[in-house]
Amino acid sequence: MFRTIREDIKTVFAKDPAARSTIEIIFCYNGLHAIWAHRINHFFWTHHLKLLARFGSNAARFCTGIEIHPGAKIGRRCFIDHGTGIVIGETSEVGDDVLMYQGAGLIGTSLKKEKRHPTIGNNVEIGAGAFVLGAITVGDCVRIGAGSVVIKPVPPGVTVVGVPARVVSKQAQPAAADLEHGKLPDPVAEALKLMLKDHHRLDERLKALEKLNNIATQPDETGKKIKDLSQGSGI
Repeated sequence: MFRTIREDIKTVFAKDPAARSTIEIIFCYNGLHAIWAHRINHFFWTHHLKLLARFGSNAARFCTGIEIHPGAKIGRRCFIDHGTGIVIGETSEVGDDVLMYQGAGLIGTSLKKEKRHPTIGNNVEIGAGAFVLGAITVGDCVRIGAGSVVIKPVPPGVTVVGVPARVVSKQAQPAAADLEHGKLPDPVAEALKLMLKDHHRLDERLKALEKLNNIATQPDETGKKIKDLSQGSGI
C-alpha cells in the first residue's frame, strides 16, 4: 500500500510542474484524494459492500468535486489534474498512466445493465471538458483535445479533436503531458479553408469567362466579405 502511495506522489511530481513538496501533494491535491478514496470504495464494491461503497464515493465527490463510481476500474499512476467536474461512470475501465483534466467525463449512453462506459488504454491524455461517450475503446497513447466529444472507437497513437472528435495527427511515441491545444489542427477550419480555396478558383474561372464573352457584371461585394472573413479568422 505504501509503495502505491509513493508511486502516486511521484506521478504528481512528474505530471504537474506546480507540485513543490510531498506534504503539499498529500494535503492539497483533490485529484489524488479522489483516486485514493476510489481505491477504498472499489474494494468495498468488489467485496459486496455496495451501499458503503456508494456512500464513500458520494462523500469523496462532496470533498473533491470529482465523481468516480466505485465500480469503475482505474489503473496505476493515473493523475487527475485540476479535477473539479470530472465524472467516471460505473463500467468505465481506465488503463495505466492516464492523465485527465478538469471537466472531462467517461459517460455511459445505455440504460441497460451492461458494459456502457468507455475503456481507456494506457498513456492516454484527456483534455479539459472532453467527453468519451458509450462502451467504446480508446487505444493506447491517444491524446484527446479539450472540449472534444468522442463517440467512436479511437485507434492507438493518435490525437483527436472536435465535436464529434476526429483524428488529426498520429505520433510514433507515447503521448506525453504536452497537449498544446493552440497547436492542434482544427478539422472544421481546414474544411472551410478548402471550400474557400475552391470558391476562389471557381470565381476566377467565372470572371475569365465573363471577360471573354464581354459580359458586364456588378461589383462583387460577397467576394470582398469572404476575403475579409478569411483574413480575420486566420483561415
